[in-house]
Amino acid sequence: MDPHRKDRLRHASLVLAFALMAAVTFRLPAVPQDPAYHRMADERSLFGIPHAGDVLSSLAFAAAGLWGLVCVVRRTGLPDPWLAWPYGVLFAGTLLTSGGSVYYHLAPDNLRLLWDRLPMTLGFMGLLAAVFAERVSPQAGRVLFLPLAVLGPASVVSWYAGEVGGAGDLRPYGLVQFGSLVLVIAILLLYPARFRGTGYLWAGLAAYAAAKGFEVLDAAIYARLEVISGHTLKHFAAAAGVACVAAMLRARNRR
Repeated sequence: MDPHRKDRLRHASLVLAFALMAAVTFRLPAVPQDPAYHRMADERSLFGIPHAGDVLSSLAFAAAGLWGLVCVVRRTGLPDPWLAWPYGVLFAGTLLTSGGSVYYHLAPDNLRLLWDRLPMTLGFMGLLAAVFAERVSPQAGRVLFLPLAVLGPASVVSWYAGEVGGAGDLRPYGLVQFGSLVLVIAILLLYPARFRGTGYLWAGLAAYAAAKGFEVLDAAIYARLEVISGHTLKHFAAAAGVACVAAMLRARNRR
């Protein structure tokens, strides 16, 4: 097949994937925040820290974010210096997620959840922009970077503003979180790799999928293990997912 035609088909597939996700998402009724979300299974205190398991495990995000930022500052595995921007946003968002997650889990409620989710969306959007620039088009990645960096946090602000007004809607945030990762997977499947270390990125995506599973099984895991909850494991798995991206950058520098 002609390479230009193949690229057009790939681009069309990517646009179609996003359009379908957006259409399905907004065909659903509005999704307000379930108050039960704030009731985590492990409510034990340690050294005076309430919900200690979830609070202390949030520090794993700081470790992963700092490692990634060191890679970015040293330009480790960055074939284009501009890629320091989206990767920097990914890892800075992860570092800030540590603080937001600690703040939220000390006394879970919607306001604190706002500060937990805001930096998370920066991470999702940073990863999408980086993968887009590396696989699809460096120029398009640069164009999309700022709109994505605004769109992510805006989805959380719109959710919280809706909650305050009695009409919360998680659909935009859900599209940012899950839609961005679906697009990353689609890009990895559709476009050839130009740099080594893709296996680490796949491992990171798998770790995040495991994190969401742990989140859903929070109470069941705590009831079975008694020493750790699913939500605590979620923090470790999600942080490991980001660490895999940093490991990917490191792997590119190996001979």
